[in-house]
Amino acid sequence: MSESGTLETLEPNPVWVEDAYDDTVDALRKQKDELEYHVWGGDWCKDCRAQLPDFGAALKAADVPEDRIHHYPVEKRDDGSKTGPKVEEYGIELIPTVIVERDGGEVARFVEEEPVPIAVYLADQLEETEEIEE
Repeated sequence: MSESGTLETLEPNPVWVEDAYDDTVDALRKQKDELEYHVWGGDWCKDCRAQLPDFGAALKAADVPEDRIHHYPVEKRDDGSKTGPKVEEYGIELIPTVIVERDGGEVARFVEEEPVPIAVYLADQLEETEEIEE
């Protein structure tokens, strides 16, 4: 886990149904030792509380090592902007945001309001980048 802190909302959802997401878990598992997951969220944030437990469960099901998952707890300023570790460096405006990196370069990014679960969205993006590289 990241030295920046821990997001309780990233604790795996105990009732998440892995079988319903076989393809997603397989896609994440394929590259589990090559990718770094950077997760910005807030335990106070309703979107994070709704989305991150399922994402945590998907990462666990895919056997992604904990040292490849970095937590960045974020706070909200009075003007609505976000503050916290690496927020400016990565251009974080909405949470949850998950950035996936390979060898220090960004290969996928999920930002708050996508119409599908975080793991599904990222798995689709990762499979696209894998096809491009082949």
